[in-house]
Amino acid sequence: MIDRNVIHCGDAQQLIQAVPDESIDLVICDGPYGVSNNSWDHIGNVQGFNLLLIKRLSRKLKRGGSLYLFGKADCLDFIDYRPFLRLRSRIVWYQPSRLGQGRFGYTNNYDVICYFVKGDRPNAFNLDDIRVPQLVELGHRLRCERVPSVVNGPFGKTKFNEKGKNPGDVWGDIKQLTYKSKELVNRGALHTIQKPERLIERLVLASSSVGDIVLDPFAGVGTVAVVCKRHQRNFVAFEINPDFVGIGNRRLADVEREGPVLNFSGHKEDISQDYRTCSAGR
Repeated sequence: MIDRNVIHCGDAQQLIQAVPDESIDLVICDGPYGVSNNSWDHIGNVQGFNLLLIKRLSRKLKRGGSLYLFGKADCLDFIDYRPFLRLRSRIVWYQPSRLGQGRFGYTNNYDVICYFVKGDRPNAFNLDDIRVPQLVELGHRLRCERVPSVVNGPFGKTKFNEKGKNPGDVWGDIKQLTYKSKELVNRGALHTIQKPERLIERLVLASSSVGDIVLDPFAGVGTVAVVCKRHQRNFVAFEINPDFVGIGNRRLADVEREGPVLNFSGHKEDISQDYRTCSAGR
């Protein structure tokens, strides 16, 4: 098994070959979108690129493991991913406050996060860990639950949960980072590379359990690794940019000093290992 809890510096397409098949519980893949002028985003056909990723990553997932693939609306167009994974949801990450505005068409105000599972059902979907506030007034909801057509219908057992509701597949409650965001570690990573910790936290908490192994093939500045460390998940991360590897390792060191968060039994658990900066270049 390739070293865990380390951000490995190098090309993900090569490093992923060292990951044993069916050893990973969750993959969070925030790779190229094929839409920007950044050199790392020049991939030609994004659909073909994503199909190859899905094919390779599916072999690394355990049965029942999950994959979240970030992209734009067309990231899965005209490709057949069904022999490898089952698409459970296309999550819309809604960003109405984007500065860029279209002149000859509608402004793109969202990214998609494609949620796949290897097999029919996920091994982990921890709904209670990711619930969001109820938007429906309690009295109205309780009245609706007592309507005969609801009581006798297929959703008659669905009840109001004081802990909150399922976040659904349109997420407008987590905003993009801005230049003023305290967690922004590098202006060059804004929008294209660094995602909010709250966003990654929702994916990690929903689709993995304490001690599981999370794979991040395009680690950027290490947000997935940081979230995994904080919530007692193991991680395997790859990043080709050595400067970003250094940033990620510094963030991990900060989490190490903070200590792990409390788990649901109220006890601290620490699965830390030594962090090493890989000396490999691009």
